[in-house]
Order: sequence, then structure tokens, then C-alpha cells
Amino acid sequence: MTNIKQLRQKLDRKQGEQDRIQSDLEKEQDKHRQANHDLKRVRKAQEIVRTVALRTQQQLEYHISSVVSNAEAAVFDDPYELKMEFEQRRGKTECDLWFERDGQRRSPAYAGVGAINVAALALRVASWSLSRKRRNVLILDEPFSGLKGEVQNRRAIEMMHSVSQELGLQIITVSDERAPREDIVAGADKVFEVTKKGGESKIKEL
Repeated sequence: MTNIKQLRQKLDRKQGEQDRIQSDLEKEQDKHRQANHDLKRVRKAQEIVRTVALRTQQQLEYHISSVVSNAEAAVFDDPYELKMEFEQRRGKTECDLWFERDGQRRSPAYAGVGAINVAALALRVASWSLSRKRRNVLILDEPFSGLKGEVQNRRAIEMMHSVSQELGLQIITVSDERAPREDIVAGADKVFEVTKKGGESKIKEL
């Protein structure tokens, strides 16, 4: 009788252990199902992020390339177009920039200082236009120092004036008068001439 009672108690303990194991197993299965569900949600979110990033990159490429290429076309008779391409390198997104003309790629470093001057200004304007928090003032120090000839410099002034008017962007720039003074005055809202005599600077509005 005692043996039967001991066996019954042992059986009950085993049954209890089995119930606990079954309960733990069901909990782990629930965790596994939840983990799979979360993994699917994460993968879906990653796909959404990739899609949004791709569309954003495409919009950036179009916007920036368009602004710079239009600026180049406004100044030069045979202008370059700016091209962009986003690449994944070392776990980061990097942007390659190059000039293109007649289907030929050229590094900006070999496109000429004047073309780089115009592109640099246009890139600043494009970046400014994409910023949420921005001040409507752009200060430049001889932005077209590499442009040659009165024609290109006059066109650069006209392009800058057009950008200022269309975007409501105030542009303050120092000029070394590579274009005729009358063209500078015509392309600006205000022009100040700064001269220095005897260690003293004098300012006169033209």
C-alpha cells in the first residue's frame, strides 16, 4: 500500500513537472510567434525606409542637378550639366558629383574654375532651399572670381539677380568689378563702393 502511495505521489510530481514544462513551452512558442511577427514588422519598416530614402534621393538628385544645370546654362554658351549618383559605401550613403557635356563625364576639378564658381553658388542656393530653418540671406565674397570676360560675369550677375527675385533670397556679395560697373548697378538693388585712403575706409552708395 505504501509503495502504491509513493508511486502515486511520484506520478503527481512528474505530472506537475510535465504541466510546468508544457506551460513554459507554450510561453516560449508565444514569444517565438511574437518575435516572428515583430521581425516581419521590422522588415516591412526597413523596406518602407529604403523606398522613402530612394525617392528622397531621386528628388534631391533632380532638384539639385536642375538648379545647378540651369545656373550653368544661364552663364555659359556651352554649359555643363551636373549629374549626381548616390552610392552605399562603408555602411553610409555617399553622393558622387560630376559634370557632363555631350555625353562625356568630367570631374569638376577639370571643368574650369568659372564653372565651379557657378556650380558652388547654385549648390548653396539649392541646399538653402531644402532647409526648413533658413535665413533669407546669403553672403558671398567674390563668388565668380574664376569667371573670365565681361559677358560671363554680366550673365552671372543677371542669374544671381533672378535667383534673388524668384526665391526671395537676399544676396550680399563683394565684387571686384569683373563686369562693367553699370551692369553691376543694374543687376543689384543697392551697390556700395568701398575705398580706402590714409588707412580709413569710406563707403559711398552708387
